[in-house]
Amino acid sequence: MNYFNHGWGMGFGWLIPLLIIAVIFYGFQKKKKSSAQDILDKRFANGDLSIEEYEEKSKILQNKKLKG
Repeated sequence: MNYFNHGWGMGFGWLIPLLIIAVIFYGFQKKKKSSAQDILDKRFANGDLSIEEYEEKSKILQNKKLKG
């Protein structure tokens, strides 16, 4: 049975471009947001923090996360 002659095939044709735009938009939003832990990890990886500073700040962030 050929549903394209009855309009069934075009009914959801707008859905694919909409999904592609949503995925692209979500990807850009995800890249913009960095958590405090991510920033701390990057600073430690770059050598900006000693291991003691990293562990201290990481514990503070974990306590804040647990409290609220």
